[in-house]
Amino acid sequence: MDEDAVFKALADPTRRYLLDALFARDGQTLTELESGLEMTRFGIGKHLRLLEDAGLVTTVRDGRKKLHYLNPVPIRLIHDRWIDKFTEQQLSALTDLKKDLES
Repeated sequence: MDEDAVFKALADPTRRYLLDALFARDGQTLTELESGLEMTRFGIGKHLRLLEDAGLVTTVRDGRKKLHYLNPVPIRLIHDRWIDKFTEQQLSALTDLKKDLES
């Protein structure tokens, strides 16, 4: 897994939107995915290719349709590598402190 490609893919709000859309309903076509965005098919296609290159989206041909599926494994590997090494207690304390300061 190329962690840099995953981080780059996750850095863009449009790509995160596409991942959220696939999380909500997996197996969508480009047409279905573009319905929630004000962007050209070409632009969305470029974002989907970057997500595919990072391993976050896989595609399956179904006749003339190309269906896009979320692959959460790279995100989980990032989580295990970069987040899990901090103890739950420390993260909980920081999260609680952040919530208290923001209230």
